[in-house]
Amino acid sequence: MTATSAPAKAKQRPGDLWFSGSALFAGSMILATLAAVALFLIIQSVPALTATSAEASLLTTNFWDYVWPLLFGTVWAALLALIMAVPLSLGVALFITHYAPRRLAQALGYIVDLLAAVPSVVFGLWGILVLAPAAQPAYAWLNEYAGWFPLFGGDVSATGRTIFTASIVLAVMVVPIITAICREIFLQTPRLHEEAALALGATRWEMIRMAVLPFGRSGIVSAAMLGLGRALGETMAVAMVLSATGTVSLQLFTSTNPSTIAANIALTFPEAYGVNINVLIATGLILFVVTFAVNAIARWIVSRRKEFSGAN
Repeated sequence: MTATSAPAKAKQRPGDLWFSGSALFAGSMILATLAAVALFLIIQSVPALTATSAEASLLTTNFWDYVWPLLFGTVWAALLALIMAVPLSLGVALFITHYAPRRLAQALGYIVDLLAAVPSVVFGLWGILVLAPAAQPAYAWLNEYAGWFPLFGGDVSATGRTIFTASIVLAVMVVPIITAICREIFLQTPRLHEEAALALGATRWEMIRMAVLPFGRSGIVSAAMLGLGRALGETMAVAMVLSATGTVSLQLFTSTNPSTIAANIALTFPEAYGVNINVLIATGLILFVVTFAVNAIARWIVSRRKEFSGAN
């Protein structure tokens, strides 16, 4: 009985070596860049964590009292934007993929993709010059007839530059991102699943509810989290639209609004000096941690919600 010879090892070509090395370098650069940014933020933030009002003019007591209203405003505005953007994005994506005629669907798809390329400063100008004055009468009406509801209470802003206006602008900005991802996810639904539901007598909406939405559930979560990350980090549009006072308030239509971390950094950094710069960098570290946590949670949710493989 002769011994079986070992399988011959495939010959490594120069092109394969260059490609694998380039891919490894590209992946390593992402990790290195992320680590470098995190290390820079941590080192520069250390003086601010123990600073007092005597050392930094931005602080009234300590760093945590300063960053808490900013963190609240960042999360609050992003959540409001997400609540408005996700249902609208799902509706637009479903209309493009399952209801609209082919030519109209292609045109709408191009328009959605183009909206994602509009600069944020343009959305800010639209929000401050068009949306805020147009929405102010609606805010006054809601405050007059539904002021008993805590979110609609308080003294209505005369300019319309409120946290709710900023959230609408953020929602408009993240709708193209969420819509584009959901559209591609819905188009990947196995045709057999859709035809099987229709063959059993389901209506188009029942087919979407039984086959399309369950298949794309993890993709919808991913799209929503990407939109949330964009809303958390948006700077110029919020800085232009929001009339911030640095308070913590759930009221949507008043002139006393919480600011966001990104907008506060953009507005304050040009005149900052000394430890104040470290304070602003430390707030950026907080935003970095929140954004990283949001994406980590999204990846965890997506990995747990894979009901369909698309192959059966």
